[in-house]
Amino acid sequence: MRNTLIGIAGGLALALASGTSAYAQELTIFWAEWDPANYLQELVNEYEAETGVTVTVETTPWSDFQTKAFTEFNARGSAYDMIVGDSQWLGAASEGGHYVDLTEFFNKHNLGEVMAPATVKYYAEYPGNSGKFWAVPAEGDAVGWSYRKDWFEDPAEMAAFKEKYGYDLAPPADWKQLTDIAEFFHRPDENRYGIAIYTDNSYDAMVMGVENAIFSYGAELGNFETYEVDGYVNSDKAVAALENYKKLYSYTPPGWAKTFFVENNQAITEGLVAMSMNYFAFFPALLNEASNPHAANTGFFANPAGPDGDQFAALGGQGISIVSYSDYQEESMKFLEWFIKDETQKRWAELGGYTASAAVLQSEEFRKATPYNEAFYQTMFKVKDFWAVPEFAELLTAANQRLYPFIVGNEGTAKETLDALASDWEATFKKYGRGQ
Repeated sequence: MRNTLIGIAGGLALALASGTSAYAQELTIFWAEWDPANYLQELVNEYEAETGVTVTVETTPWSDFQTKAFTEFNARGSAYDMIVGDSQWLGAASEGGHYVDLTEFFNKHNLGEVMAPATVKYYAEYPGNSGKFWAVPAEGDAVGWSYRKDWFEDPAEMAAFKEKYGYDLAPPADWKQLTDIAEFFHRPDENRYGIAIYTDNSYDAMVMGVENAIFSYGAELGNFETYEVDGYVNSDKAVAALENYKKLYSYTPPGWAKTFFVENNQAITEGLVAMSMNYFAFFPALLNEASNPHAANTGFFANPAGPDGDQFAALGGQGISIVSYSDYQEESMKFLEWFIKDETQKRWAELGGYTASAAVLQSEEFRKATPYNEAFYQTMFKVKDFWAVPEFAELLTAANQRLYPFIVGNEGTAKETLDALASDWEATFKKYGRGQ
């Protein structure tokens, strides 16, 4: 104990003498309340065992994660040393001075090569193609699908499906097959339904769901460099994608008008649907027999391709950033150096975290570790994201206000909906001087 105290005192003296940040015996990482945060706490306990520095993962429900984070940022508070922030926050957090510039750290450790390309582009870099980095890819995630293997493999169902649609019943290769299967299994009289999709319009759930269709139909939300949106988000391909998403809604269980990850997992655990959309981060619960009585009969597949073969998925996940108001930035840098090590990333994956390390993702060990890891591996090299500009919240609100009445309320047409959204986004970009 005496040697430990001497070491701490010496560290304090050294910090004071050199003028560097205070010596940290404890670091706090802020994240949303979900299983990956629990896995991260397990991981950082090992950092404490190695270094003596305690790292606490503080969490809050997803519903107030953004509000609580930016309230602390705007107050220039030092409650958090690091934060595992949503990818869409990069613009607001970097331009607002809330994140420490990690460009030198990123380049020193060659993270552009170490991490999967999409995670570098969407979790770390802002503005796009600028070579400026504000986060280290931490929790890779994207939208995938779970399905009832026993329904798909039932001989009677297989025969009936082939007779009706002319091809074999199997996990869908494209959105047409996805829609056919949803239609086939939609049997309200049997309390069996075709599909579960995202419809919650209170944050980004429904928009992330719709993006899976838009991106795979070969459409884009806009030109992220010029901020042009007309002809992109309301293109013919985007219109067709939105029409398909609305059609899928007609095959959901009753009361499916305000749903996100909790309800979509319940759709499988309660035996309601043939297929369910969800982020990969929520799939571990579906393999647990204690939480899913159908665990042995639950399978997984990547987001299917669109009509022209385009295959992308909406990006989830987050990068970890150092908060610029932290008193312990130097110690936080040391933690990040530990976090990006190959052995740490392997351990992160073993605990249940979704590593962004390209080497770990591509390893046979990782790809065979769970029934959904192969689909996750395929997906993380085919992801796209929402706007990461500082005004992303306004863009998201406009999207929710336009998409929800069409998908759930059956108001207007897909073309009218997306034309109006393009106009909304143009006005927002004009207000902030984007693309002028």
